[in-house]
Amino acid sequence: MKTLTINGVELAVLDRGRGRAVMLIHGFPLDHTMWDAQVEALQSQYRVIAPDLRGFGRSGVAGPVVSMEQFADDLAALLGALRISEPLVLCGLSMGGYVAFQFWRKYAARLRGLVLCDTRAASDSPEAAAGRREMAQRVLREGPAPLVDTMLPKLFAPDTREKHPEIVAALQRVMLGTNPQGIAAAAYGMAERPDVTPQLGSITCPTLVIVGQADVISPPQEMRAIAQAIPRARLVEIAGAGHMAPLERPAEVSAALREFLAAL
Repeated sequence: MKTLTINGVELAVLDRGRGRAVMLIHGFPLDHTMWDAQVEALQSQYRVIAPDLRGFGRSGVAGPVVSMEQFADDLAALLGALRISEPLVLCGLSMGGYVAFQFWRKYAARLRGLVLCDTRAASDSPEAAAGRREMAQRVLREGPAPLVDTMLPKLFAPDTREKHPEIVAALQRVMLGTNPQGIAAAAYGMAERPDVTPQLGSITCPTLVIVGQADVISPPQEMRAIAQAIPRARLVEIAGAGHMAPLERPAEVSAALREFLAAL
């Protein structure tokens, strides 16, 4: 991985392959490794960029609160540091989708296409936002374990938990190894993120919406509504997957990405 100083923080980034650029944005509280299968599938035809967002993975931590807009600004500056000037395809899962929405809002001219994977357009309810802030404070006191205990059961389809416990265990290790300050800063940022639902009709670039059919965090019904609201969106539902579709059904998600990219 490369390490670059971006907006005052050290960001680690995986940069593989050549061709048109595709950037993969991980979810919370994860790192770039959740995209390993997609990097492997795409790098022979595309330049695949998979960063660790500030506070996660091998990247540095900066500030007590990191907004989704700040993450998007980091990615725009990272593209400049990598000398990527042509429009790219941006793909984000869950929190990565929140970041992708903010990137579109500020840097739409830099997008060739958008992929929204197991994410939400709506902001948190007041109760959900308060819960995030409470969990952030607890993680700062106790470390990531309380968050992992709360989140992990919701991330995977029953089929994944029963037949592929190694996938669950690997993600658990990543979550437990995440910097508590990075977790808290992003949790505060997610709690204050704006509702982008009214803006979905303004997304004019080709868009792929991917959802696991067993996702209980960003349910298929909610993601169908996102796809219907975006003029040039296509929806792909992944059977046997929950919120972590790229990990649970990597071949199916990679195939959907390849098909989408080939049509651009």
